[in-house]
This record gives sequence, C-alpha cells and structure tokens, in this order.
Amino acid sequence: MSRAQHAPTDATRQTVQLHTTVGTDQTTLSRILGITEKTLRKHYRDELDISLAKANATIGGVLFKKAKDGDTAAMIFWMKTQAKWRERQAIDHSSSDRSMSPPTTIQIVAGGDSKD
Repeated sequence: MSRAQHAPTDATRQTVQLHTTVGTDQTTLSRILGITEKTLRKHYRDELDISLAKANATIGGVLFKKAKDGDTAAMIFWMKTQAKWRERQAIDHSSSDRSMSPPTTIQIVAGGDSKD
C-alpha cells in the first residue's frame, strides 16, 4: 500500500518559512510536517532556500541601521564580519625594565627504558 501524496497548503508553506527562518533543521522540520526530508525538499524548495536569506537581510538591515546611527557594538560587529577586521593579541617578551630577557631554553628528555 502506498502513502498518500503530500499536497502543500498555505499553512504548511508558512510553517516551513517560519521554521527555516529561525533555523530549524530539515530533519526536525520534516518530522513536524510528517513527511520525509526528500518530500520536504521537493515541495518546499523555495521556502527552504529563500526564508533564511530574507531573515538575514531583515536582521542585517537593522544591524546596519544601528551601526549608521552610531551604535559602536554594531559597528565593530559589522567590521569584523563584513570587512574582515580582527583583533590581534601582542605578547610582550621584554622584562619589567623593558630590556629583552634572554631566551628561555627548554630541554625535552625522553623517558622510558632504554638499553645503551
């Protein structure tokens, strides 16, 4: 006996859009709808592809506006993610009197039973 063919409705399309927007994975989403992942991708390809992009554009727009309006945290986040800025840590190898201290020598000694 074969299963009844799935027929998308406005309600199921809206469910897919909502869950895709907030990051629900396809395995979980297909279980919510009671269909296979293959059926989900077959009938809801546009919702799966476009919903997250729309959500990112909406949030990105709000973030961009906050950055333009002077929100320093938003500016820093934008520059790190979009302009590839990054923070660097500098390690100071000088002594407290700012002179270079001699390099530290580390000797590694292998243990175990060796017969020489």
